[in-house]
Amino acid sequence: MTQAMPGSTTPPGWYPDPSDPRFVRWWDGTAWTAQQAPRTMQYQAPVPQPRPRINERTPVYNPFIWVITLLPLVSVIFMLAWQPEFRIITTRQGVTTVDPFSIYTPAYFLLLGSGFISYGLSVFFAYLDRQRLLKSGVERPFHWAWAFLNSVVYVIGRSIIVNKVAPKRGLWPIWVTIAVFVVSLVVAGIWTSNMMQSMYNQFGYSVTT
Repeated sequence: MTQAMPGSTTPPGWYPDPSDPRFVRWWDGTAWTAQQAPRTMQYQAPVPQPRPRINERTPVYNPFIWVITLLPLVSVIFMLAWQPEFRIITTRQGVTTVDPFSIYTPAYFLLLGSGFISYGLSVFFAYLDRQRLLKSGVERPFHWAWAFLNSVVYVIGRSIIVNKVAPKRGLWPIWVTIAVFVVSLVVAGIWTSNMMQSMYNQFGYSVTT
């Protein structure tokens, strides 16, 4: 192995191998090492360049991102519309059970379908939102396909990247998403409590406090 000359101040890195110009060898700052590779290899991973900032007047919000953040409220509305009335029936076998038609009402299927529709629309609007960001000059915006995992994942990733290219802007969708989640949680809790109360009353149980 070729040794370095005394007093060398060459920083560590890949350099042409003095013993064979077809290769490069790793110089550790003081001496050549045994690490050798063909000259055509990539020795260092490319360093990603930071995204350039966009103009302060360039809008970072559009109707698509707001639709994505507010879509969960559609399911909340359909949930409030579903008010099952639990009825007791006796089957031919003499078994007492809950009438399934009192639960699986049209409002129930609307609630079920709204979840799938909201999911599909979130992915579609995430695609449109990304295209709008590209036209606004945002380089490598968060990919819309993350919405397949969850719309919240897309909203968070999108907001973080936009905030990098437009400091002090772009984070409002996250706060709106948090607000929608809290509202949905509160409404769902109240609705569940009322439904349980209705069940107890229908089945003849008394609720004690």
